[in-house]
Amino acid sequence: MTPSIEAAKKLASLLDTTVGYLLGESEDHDLFKDPEMLKRFKDLKNIGAKPKVLLSATHQVSSLRWYWGQVGQSPRGSL
Repeated sequence: MTPSIEAAKKLASLLDTTVGYLLGESEDHDLFKDPEMLKRFKDLKNIGAKPKVLLSATHQVSSLRWYWGQVGQSPRGSL
């Protein structure tokens, strides 16, 4: 038996998770439950190519800073 989408939504709500998580589409059980985070992802979908590149570069630098802080070193000193 395949449950209807409404049954899947109710089950996800009862388990405090998302339908995507129940279907194995996501490892993060609450990634899109926060309406503000969902809005941010939707907004990102609609921005131009140049801002996407800038956001990606900013994220990469931020991730590297975090990593270097965890391992206690940086290839060129601190950023």
